[in-house]
Amino acid sequence: MSTERRHDPHSRPCSSCEHGHDETSLPQKALVVASGLFLGIGLAFRWLNLGPGALHEGCFALATLAGGLLVVPPAFNAVKDRRLDMNLLMVVAVTGAWLVGEGAEGATVVFLFAFSELLESWSAGRARRAIDSLLQLAPETALVRGADGSVTETAAAEVAVGSEISIRSGARIPLDGKVLSGSSSVNQAPITGESVPVEKQAGDGVFAGTINGEGSLVVQVAKKATESTLARIIQLVGEAEEQKAPTQRFIDRFARIYTPAVFIVALLVFVLPPLLTDAAWSAWAYRALVLLVIACPCALVIATPVSIVSGITALARRGVLIKGGAYLEAVGKLRALAVDKTGTITHGRPEVTAVIPLGLTEHEALRLAAAIDAHSEHPLAQAVITAAKQRKIEWPEVSSFQSVTGRGATAVIDGHPHFIGNHTMAHGLGVCSPEIEARLAEIESRGESLAILGHTPHDGCAGTVLAIFAIGDAVRAEVARALTLLHEAGVSPVVMLSGDNQRTVDAIARQAGIDEAHGDLLPEQKIGHIQRLMAVHHHVGMIGDGVNDAPALARASVGIAMGAIGSDTAIETADMALMQDDLTRVADAVVLGRRTLRVIQFNVAFALVIKAVFLLLALTGHTSLWLAILADTGATLLVIANALRLLR
Repeated sequence: MSTERRHDPHSRPCSSCEHGHDETSLPQKALVVASGLFLGIGLAFRWLNLGPGALHEGCFALATLAGGLLVVPPAFNAVKDRRLDMNLLMVVAVTGAWLVGEGAEGATVVFLFAFSELLESWSAGRARRAIDSLLQLAPETALVRGADGSVTETAAAEVAVGSEISIRSGARIPLDGKVLSGSSSVNQAPITGESVPVEKQAGDGVFAGTINGEGSLVVQVAKKATESTLARIIQLVGEAEEQKAPTQRFIDRFARIYTPAVFIVALLVFVLPPLLTDAAWSAWAYRALVLLVIACPCALVIATPVSIVSGITALARRGVLIKGGAYLEAVGKLRALAVDKTGTITHGRPEVTAVIPLGLTEHEALRLAAAIDAHSEHPLAQAVITAAKQRKIEWPEVSSFQSVTGRGATAVIDGHPHFIGNHTMAHGLGVCSPEIEARLAEIESRGESLAILGHTPHDGCAGTVLAIFAIGDAVRAEVARALTLLHEAGVSPVVMLSGDNQRTVDAIARQAGIDEAHGDLLPEQKIGHIQRLMAVHHHVGMIGDGVNDAPALARASVGIAMGAIGSDTAIETADMALMQDDLTRVADAVVLGRRTLRVIQFNVAFALVIKAVFLLLALTGHTSLWLAILADTGATLLVIANALRLLR
């Protein structure tokens, strides 16, 4: 029963994952299936009294052999390393069971142990795939400008700091730098998580891996490829993965004392009485063997994985996927939660939240705005188009459409020039009034973007504002209930960490009921907040959906990805994924995780008590092999039955 571990990409695989980091190997799966199949056939034949006894024993032998191929190699390595572990105890106990004629017990023990290892090993080592997907964000080449204005395509890794590079419309930015000339909107969501593109002009910084909009830019490189913000994210993911190496499991820690003690006690039971008295060697050899069989930790081995599988299955039915048992246990210990804003608390896409018509109807305002925005791919323009389509509004064709980079667009509708754009555009056209300014300030104070529709000043016409559109990233409907359920489950505080500006973050936090909110954060700063929370609350979860969240997801006790819309990197790095993006499921996972912890604790304690009682009975000669086997099997069945209650 090995704890899930996320390895450093260059580290050795764990014993239960010798054939690869990310998933269990095909031979391991085949051996476990074969062991279980032969065991089941043997037990069925014995219970139904079908075939000769040799057939039954043959099935048990094959089951033992198949499972033993997974247990014997690590046990052999333990012997070579001069240490005693659970694998070695398994081998001795199973061998002892066969020596006293209990092949069925030996086969059952080795199958359960091999199966428990299989349950845990599939989730080991996700760091490599997470980092690989990050590396694909930045282009491998950059368009370097020469002193004569010529452009040469050069490997990004070879571009020197201070070089000038051209960024074409729609291209990914290959290196961190500062805009020298040009203006455009840049989608920074992969790095900062901001919900809408950010306007960039001369003097503004840009990040590698972000996406340029409609304009073209000339950028002066500020950092080498290996030192970019994206490279730093990759480094942070790797470091956090290393820091997330799980603590040794209780059973493994217990085995450090338990396993050597069992061997020593069994040896003493076998040797001392005959040496000190005239007792028969055969009698005490049998008693020592009984002790070894009793000591076989079958119930202990199965206590945790069955509980974990039940808990994971119960959550899967609710649309929550957890990568392994250690993370389900960790979810049950959560005391605080950090959440990203865009795509987690909000929908992650701009929406028209309000239409303020001035001198015309709301329907007419959307009709005119959509007519112009139909020619633009800008996210705010698309939000207006979506709003018009939702209301089944048809818009006319326009002429003389012109995009004004960083401001908006103009067009002629029904013979009249119109514009739609931001506050800067309206101010530049001279159509703002104190009343308009007050309305705009109110929208901006809520952290929302805006679009202003109006007549363009021309031929003696002063122009006028016809409507104002408030555009924001709407809060998910289930957020308020999710926060209530989390608080009821004992998770507090819930802290929002976002790359968006602080004003927008504060507005969303007030609307959603978030306990704390921090904006203007880069990935490294999110890590700092996670560490601060962990210093106080120890067990902290992080929910996110973007690449910029990956380091924080990896650093938190439990990383939770918004699975349906989350980036591949976030999902790979996270320990738990919400496949329906329903935040109320986080509270479900916390509650079930805590139930699972209680069941595991009871199962382990119960198994240990049973072991202690029968070990004492074995030492005093008041039990037999059959009774020991019956007690061990009974304890195992009770442990399994208790764990299966989690499925209800």
